Amino acid sequence: MSVKETFSPRINVIREAFAYQSRFTGSTMIFKIDFPVTTSSGFQYLMKDMALLVNSGIRVVIVPGCKEWIDAVLLDHNIVSEYSGSERITSESAIPFVEMAAFNVATRYMTALSASRVDAVVGNFARARGRGVINGVDMKYTGTVDKIFTQAMRRILDMGVIPILPCIGWSPTGKPYNVSSNEIAIAAAEALGASKLFIVTAGDYLKKDQITIPEHTRYTTEGRILRLNPREAEEILLLNTSGGETNNDREKCLAMIRFALSAFSGGVERVHIINGCEEGTVLNELFTNLGAGTMLYADEHEAIRGIHSSDIPDILHIMEPLVRQDILVRRSAEDVQKNKDDYVVYVIDGSVHACGALHDLGDGQAELAALASDKTYSSMNIGRRIVYYLIEKARDMGMKRVLVFTTKTQDWFELLGFRETSIDTLPRQRRENYNYKRMSKIFALNL
Repeated sequence: MSVKETFSPRINVIREAFAYQSRFTGSTMIFKIDFPVTTSSGFQYLMKDMALLVNSGIRVVIVPGCKEWIDAVLLDHNIVSEYSGSERITSESAIPFVEMAAFNVATRYMTALSASRVDAVVGNFARARGRGVINGVDMKYTGTVDKIFTQAMRRILDMGVIPILPCIGWSPTGKPYNVSSNEIAIAAAEALGASKLFIVTAGDYLKKDQITIPEHTRYTTEGRILRLNPREAEEILLLNTSGGETNNDREKCLAMIRFALSAFSGGVERVHIINGCEEGTVLNELFTNLGAGTMLYADEHEAIRGIHSSDIPDILHIMEPLVRQDILVRRSAEDVQKNKDDYVVYVIDGSVHACGALHDLGDGQAELAALASDKTYSSMNIGRRIVYYLIEKARDMGMKRVLVFTTKTQDWFELLGFRETSIDTLPRQRRENYNYKRMSKIFALNL
């Protein structure tokens, strides 16, 4: 039995991967990995992907989370931890076992990475100082980051070696402190100028059924929240802090959002929340446009802008499926270049995923044309965003009416407020150029 192969989807994925790989080569990425990930079957694959990143020229730093293992070790030695809020008060009797647990976990990473022939170093890269007395509570051997020794870490990274930072820091006199791995990850990201910080969990990324989200939040058909900016993240925190019954999944989501916001204040521009127990999530999140988790970004990585000549092949590629369905009229590169100033594109992380044009017809009327979007992003309604953008542009130009010619998408435009009109209402020149063979229906929106 013969099998027909379809290469287009695979080729697009390969193109995406190469585009992102070239962009990330030489950059530094911090991976804060929750302890339960190390006990999952996906851990070996996660470490293989870490090795692949290093071999691709990306500088990788790992900060292991240890809370659950520290709890287990202390329990084995009949040591009960006290807490101030959510922060462990580390006693003098506990700190040796905290050190032992932290380095035991770090060794697990070294062992797993050695299977992929990538070197790693566990080092005293964090100088710490004691938290002291907070609200009348002595935090004892619980500390905070005082300094990250970046010079030593950069030498290691230059050699293609992965630094591993356990949740232990030392004072200048050699006194050990138990330091939050979240804090170490943010401090390392800030000190090294990391381009990304990954929060690698042993569960899901952010999902809309776990927390209350604003209406404009973008998510996939499976409910995965795709991305949030700081304003949206703060809005989610406000929507979910009204009290009520405690929900562990919700609290974990909110904690990750607060972690990301803290990273932004430290200068990190991208925070990715992924499930480290699923094979390939790091690679999917880094090297494909839709990713595999939730990205929180400090700067605006999405934009609608005018086109560059270099965008034209992407525009034609996006329009091609609609041309084949007879939804759009075929345009050549020369056609687009000639009317370049009329076009806009929707860009995500530097890649074009939708386009549209607004042609001035004269007599206070404009035509929406060449509207197309990447179907992979249909859940984000980016085609609708292009339409709204161009409608506002028409208003700014002083237009009285926006027209659209369609053969198969009239219902969609009616939902946006367009109403069918006749050819007699068109400006003279556009009426004379009307394609009677195509017999498009004409819809108008009065501004």
